[in-house]
Amino acid sequence: MFSRAEGTTLLKYKIPTRGLLGLRNAILTASRGTAILNTIFDSYGPWAGDIVTRDQGSLVAFEDGSSTSYAIASSQERGQMFIGPGTEVYKGQIVGIHQRPGDLSLNVCKKKAATNVRSNKEQTVVLDTPLDYSLDDCIEYIQEDELVEVTPSSIRMCKNPKFATAKKS
Repeated sequence: MFSRAEGTTLLKYKIPTRGLLGLRNAILTASRGTAILNTIFDSYGPWAGDIVTRDQGSLVAFEDGSSTSYAIASSQERGQMFIGPGTEVYKGQIVGIHQRPGDLSLNVCKKKAATNVRSNKEQTVVLDTPLDYSLDDCIEYIQEDELVEVTPSSIRMCKNPKFATAKKS
């Protein structure tokens, strides 16, 4: 149903609940923050098919440790980061959004080599502000092989290790 009155547009759709994940942000972005989204449960129905989610992969840490500004500076060329320097990361943690399809493993704990220190001047590194995702944003972001980890102090995303072993078998 589509109606328009005094500059207002009303759209009514039947969408599976799983299709609502991410819809609110997309509608708010398209309407420049002026949309109102209201949902009401209608009924259970048959499987309506796959729903296309994101077309970008994840940047995944392949080493445990503390992230460094040196490593993040080179990593941010590959996509947008969720972490800043000094953040403790673990193997398999999602640390950013890859700008291309498919996942990419990175070492965000890499330290700059201290060779020939006198001849190299300190370089100023300009880092982008890391993305700050809420729990809703994280649930919207993840794919079927990823998990959201919630602790009292943080919300993180990681690759599901059980999914990787099941995929190989």
